[in-house]
Amino acid sequence: MSRNKKKPRYFSYLLRLWETDDGGRRVWRASIEFPANGERRGFASLADLFLYLEHETAAENHQPASAVCDPPPDQTPD
Repeated sequence: MSRNKKKPRYFSYLLRLWETDDGGRRVWRASIEFPANGERRGFASLADLFLYLEHETAAENHQPASAVCDPPPDQTPD
């Protein structure tokens, strides 16, 4: 592998989604859990979850949260 070639990043989360009542309207809530250490993060909306994921996968973000790890040997991303 070339020294200039970046190692592909890999993220693994356990995603939980549930619908709940918020003042008479139905909303989706979400949480993600990092399998490597069991840390969890909760989100009040799907939009909040998507913003978090967009931030974590941004090209300029080289220090993502605790979700980044080496891909499993049999599941190397393309």
